[in-house]
Amino acid sequence: MILALDISTSITGVTVLDYNGKVLLNEAWHFKRCKTFYEKVKLADDKIRELHNNPDFRIERVYVEESLQAFRPGYSSAKTLLTLAKFNGTLSWLVYKTFGIEVEYIGASTARKQCGIKIPKGQKAKAVVLQHLLDNEPWFVVEYTKHGNPKSEYFDMADSFVIAKAGLLLCQQIKS
Repeated sequence: MILALDISTSITGVTVLDYNGKVLLNEAWHFKRCKTFYEKVKLADDKIRELHNNPDFRIERVYVEESLQAFRPGYSSAKTLLTLAKFNGTLSWLVYKTFGIEVEYIGASTARKQCGIKIPKGQKAKAVVLQHLLDNEPWFVVEYTKHGNPKSEYFDMADSFVIAKAGLLLCQQIKS
């Protein structure tokens, strides 16, 4: 089985796939109520242990969306990028410590390309990915806010699925 994480300090998307591509879990871990970095890490550690202790999940491979590598004006600040990279590294270590599996990193654009998702110029990648899943994955259903927008966690859940599917495709390439 494959575990995939789209790590963020506010919401982390989580997907577990079997090797046939069946989605066994697709959820979001919310860290917004945590006041400190360490509270977020503690909550993530608890969630990772829950996955490890679930007898239905025999995780053998773990894929994580690679952290942003460069500062882009108008997007995240350098401080935000550093915090995200620190959280990504910490959660990767917790996964290794708990499962004994080294995390494999996949860039978001690489994962989308592997899954056949093209982002048209000027469009937000997260919105395109979400719409792709709504159009192509019958199991993927979202809840909407009172204003008619998808709730934010579904973007992270969609991204974690794309990372999981890209990881599955990599596994299939290795076997053939």
